[in-house]
Amino acid sequence: MTTVVAQPLVMLHLGVGSFHRAHQALYIHHLQASGDHSWQLAGGNIRADMADTMAALAAQHGEYTLETISPAGVHDYTRVKSLSQVIPFEPTLVALIAVAAHPATRIISFTVTEAGYYLDANNVLDTSISDVATDLELTRKHAPGSTIYGALTAMLRQRMLSNSGPVTLLNCDNLRHNGDRSRSGLLQFITLLGDTDLLAWVNPNTSSPNAMVDRITPRPTADVAQRVLAATGWADAVPVMGESFIQWVIEDNFCASRPAWDKVGVEMVASVAPYEEAKIRLLNAAHSCIAWAGTLVGYQYIHEGTHDATIRKFAFDYATEDVIPVLNTPQNPSPIDLAAYRDVVLDRFGNPAIRDTNQRVAMDGYSKIPGFIVPTIRERLALGASISSVAVLPALFLAYLQRWHRGQIAYEYQDQAMNVEAAHAMCDATDPIVAYCADAVLWGDLTNDPRLLAAMRQAYQQVNQFIEDHRS
Repeated sequence: MTTVVAQPLVMLHLGVGSFHRAHQALYIHHLQASGDHSWQLAGGNIRADMADTMAALAAQHGEYTLETISPAGVHDYTRVKSLSQVIPFEPTLVALIAVAAHPATRIISFTVTEAGYYLDANNVLDTSISDVATDLELTRKHAPGSTIYGALTAMLRQRMLSNSGPVTLLNCDNLRHNGDRSRSGLLQFITLLGDTDLLAWVNPNTSSPNAMVDRITPRPTADVAQRVLAATGWADAVPVMGESFIQWVIEDNFCASRPAWDKVGVEMVASVAPYEEAKIRLLNAAHSCIAWAGTLVGYQYIHEGTHDATIRKFAFDYATEDVIPVLNTPQNPSPIDLAAYRDVVLDRFGNPAIRDTNQRVAMDGYSKIPGFIVPTIRERLALGASISSVAVLPALFLAYLQRWHRGQIAYEYQDQAMNVEAAHAMCDATDPIVAYCADAVLWGDLTNDPRLLAAMRQAYQQVNQFIEDHRS
């Protein structure tokens, strides 16, 4: 008798960077290591970056080493084997589209950074951004573009034409309500195309769960490969490293099956909202705070700033005085011990072995201010409460921008959502604080709010004193 082996289902990931390989790919690896081979992982990129990494991964048949280091200095090494198909980039995305359109593919996941969704404070797709406008033109000609919307549209269009069935679109980026928001952007994109057939297909044949992901994964340096070789004997060309902490919380809203992630530590929940808010406000915003402040006084790494008493106090006070009181209220108590979570976050940031750079964490401030910080300011103001601690964070970013404006940042600053000319003009203004508080991209409905302006003036003085104290 011949035994028929069911074909594994496929999760296709777009954006095979360090974070994906240290996070989502690891969970699939753990499932396979447990004996569950019902899912395979394929991955590729929708832009031409990382060509050398992808070629090296392909040469290693998708295998690589993950090094993790705990705050206590414990090193651990895992040879990750879940990435069974490495899809090389080429401009037409034909190979990615073919995998996406295959009936066995049931999840398309993606990591494109917070700024890669081009949504304003009102969740409206910003078609004035050249990448979005270009992709709309390309997609009208049935050519895929370089944004997540152009790529997904091409993939879903082919899936529809191939009658391949439903597929889940799983956002793995640090974006509040990431599934809802990326889905909104995608539907707006397809609507602007005028592709009514595709729009009618996407609505009932896709789902977009919200998810929260967490693991600090700095860009690997050459010494990671040296440690991997010494520990394992394998000359891995593309190892990754990260902290020992890992978390993934997903709303269980999959329309076409999913891996048994709950068996390997993924938290499958009805609503990701409280976990998401805690992570975005207590971790992501504090991370940016430390990166901007550390850069201003000459530190290179996050752990250096975390161990600076003043910088740590900026982050601690922001979390304690302004964030925790709005995330845990009598009317809406948090299921998380937020004070304990705050302390764990700061311990993680202080891990010297991670050597996470300020450059990596400081990027994309024009997305992080409205996404990570403004919600706390808005909620505190609505309560008539002080915003003195949270205002320090955007004040640090303003001081950081002024350094960037003068060419005094020690590294290249990257920000997909920033209008470079407008940012330079703001820094050149007679009163940069007024110009800063008038930037609707950053502040949305708080633009020109006199309470914000007053708090920013006070916080900016505090930041300047901090910088001055470090010079003496």
